[in-house]
Amino acid sequence: MESLTLAIGWLAFFAAFFPVHFLLKGQDKLRSKIERKLVEMMCSVFVASWTGVIKYHGPRPSTRPHQVFVANHTSMIDFIILEQMTAFAVIMQKHPGWVGFIQKTILESVGCIWFNRNDLRDREVTARKLRDHVQQPDKNPLLIFPEGTCVNNQYTVMFKKGAFELGCAVCPIAIKYNKIFVDAFWNSKKQSFTMHLVRLMTSWAVVCDVWYLPPQYLREGETAIAFAERVRDMIAARAGLKKVPWDGYLKHNRPSPKHTEEKQRIFAESVLMRLEEK
Repeated sequence: MESLTLAIGWLAFFAAFFPVHFLLKGQDKLRSKIERKLVEMMCSVFVASWTGVIKYHGPRPSTRPHQVFVANHTSMIDFIILEQMTAFAVIMQKHPGWVGFIQKTILESVGCIWFNRNDLRDREVTARKLRDHVQQPDKNPLLIFPEGTCVNNQYTVMFKKGAFELGCAVCPIAIKYNKIFVDAFWNSKKQSFTMHLVRLMTSWAVVCDVWYLPPQYLREGETAIAFAERVRDMIAARAGLKKVPWDGYLKHNRPSPKHTEEKQRIFAESVLMRLEEK
């Protein structure tokens, strides 16, 4: 039944999206408005295919310049759950396969920005796109997951400071899944996103709470890193997550043996000191 819901949704979406995309090229505002609604509709179909029970708390995000939304990150379905309520323009890692096709052909219509984590030159280009985006009043609200990677919804890892250097209001979003029904965490190292979706569709339900928290501004004398930590505190407290001093990118890059051996040496010395004290 869930797969049938998704299949019918995709057929209806493509039947409407491509005619609008190609036939309304001279009417950009109208085309953009319709495409946003279609993307929101398709995200709602995804949520329905998981038997999603989503509760939204707080005022619905508005479209205006000089603001960026930031949220904790558990899976790519975070974007889908948020997108069904508001057509965000998200910054996201480029993906291959059918996800990459959707990114390039559909999600670019809502202003999404893609980056390649392995290309250092891409960071400067992405940073410039972010600064340009938040200055334009007709753009969809910008959504960033500052952890930079999926985390298991029990912890929050360190936030990257990029979203907090844009000189605009930062609007925190806290997301918390109920693991009683299904664990929504996507471990991309062990499972493809397709299989992740299949697991969600064959589960009892995806139960989730989303809180839109008050906008925050950089305080006088506050650094971008301190600002990021303050916002992370708010999200962690609201969603009941534990803060940890880890960089989420560590799971993508194996630490050097020299660094590991040094940590092991320090730990061994501390153990020996305690034994000698006894």
